[in-house]
Amino acid sequence: MVVRLGILGAGARGSDTYARWAAEHPDRAQVAAVADPLPHRRERLAEAGGVAKEHRYPDWRDLIADADVIGLDAVVIALPDLIHVPAALAAIDAGVPILLEKPAATAPEDLEGLAAAARAHGARIWIGHVMRYQPFWRTIRRIVDSGAIGRLVTMRVEENIGFWHFAHSYVRGNWRSLAASSPMVLAKTCHDLDVIRWFAGEAPSSIASNGSLTHFRPEHAPEGAPERCLDGCPAAESCPFYAPRYYVDALADVDGWPVALLGDDLTPQGRTAALRRGPYGRCVYRSDNDVVDHQQTVVDFPSGLSATLSTSAFTGQNTRTVRLTCTRGEIAGNLRTGVVEADLFSPTAALPELPEARVTRRFTRPPMGHSVTEMRAGPVTAEGEPDHRGHSGGDAALIDAFVTALAETRPGGDRGATDLEASLDSHRMAFAAERSRIEGRTVHWGA
Repeated sequence: MVVRLGILGAGARGSDTYARWAAEHPDRAQVAAVADPLPHRRERLAEAGGVAKEHRYPDWRDLIADADVIGLDAVVIALPDLIHVPAALAAIDAGVPILLEKPAATAPEDLEGLAAAARAHGARIWIGHVMRYQPFWRTIRRIVDSGAIGRLVTMRVEENIGFWHFAHSYVRGNWRSLAASSPMVLAKTCHDLDVIRWFAGEAPSSIASNGSLTHFRPEHAPEGAPERCLDGCPAAESCPFYAPRYYVDALADVDGWPVALLGDDLTPQGRTAALRRGPYGRCVYRSDNDVVDHQQTVVDFPSGLSATLSTSAFTGQNTRTVRLTCTRGEIAGNLRTGVVEADLFSPTAALPELPEARVTRRFTRPPMGHSVTEMRAGPVTAEGEPDHRGHSGGDAALIDAFVTALAETRPGGDRGATDLEASLDSHRMAFAAERSRIEGRTVHWGA
């Protein structure tokens, strides 16, 4: 069965992730319709996917209204965040299965409205939580599930955003504003909260969080700094966030994300012109951003598991790191390198089969001489280096699971999928963390 997809939103995710996967797997999926208000984006995706002229829509509402006529098997919602819920509700009413980009909703009441509608209609909805589909996290999960390291006691996840990435997305970019998008703990780290919820296997009991917008504020602008980097900034040589150094120099050979957001002309002259007039050329201290630039969250679960999530704009690397401590072992990992290190405390413990990992060395640690296995998990390039394209293999695995489930006419699949309520818990956790941060108190689940 070839699954016929309607793509709502022809931006980076709609085009470069979902439509591209369909084009690479024509025996599995076909883009049968596309909706996007921008003609150049809509036509580029449609031409690449061979979408019929009559199935190219400026308005996503018209695409969903024609779902039966087009013969759609599902829709992919990759629209701006604030439109996710209206589009999903319309697709639920139309009886079409949905792959919904995160965040599913940007406000608690909208999230619960979506959940209620899904329950009432028996809707089939997958949330685009790609991390649980990454070989890196799946390898760690297999070790935990095997029982080799005992019961999970603590889980520490660090979301190292990278100073250049934060400036692009959360100071100058689409997720800089609470009113236009959502809190940073939802927009950026609902993936991390989903992984924590996935490992816990239950809803939390309480959440506490703190953080603030500390640095990217007008009072921290260099003396004499103008509104835009190219307007003669006296700190151009020393400022870590000088826009031309990032978009024109460092990314000179890149024409995808993030420079694709500058516009259609990606020549050096076109990039420079975009920085003179567009949002990505603004001084990071004189933008209209209001989301936090760092946040720490502690999540406790009824089982006794305590999980922490640390998020910061001020990191040199753009990666996630994790450490799990268990009653009979410990795991540490770095998503950027793909390295996972598993300590087994018991002399008789053994790791399970790990098909998505490659053992690189084994050794022992004093004073007990317990065994340690170091491995690399995740896709690699032809040169043998970690391949971070497509969220380190997570995008392709998510779409594969989605299409497989549709073809088999059953929800879920066996590649880390979970029920909708558990997926939405990551959003509920994010909203609770933001309440805790603002109100300065611990939030108890369900209270």
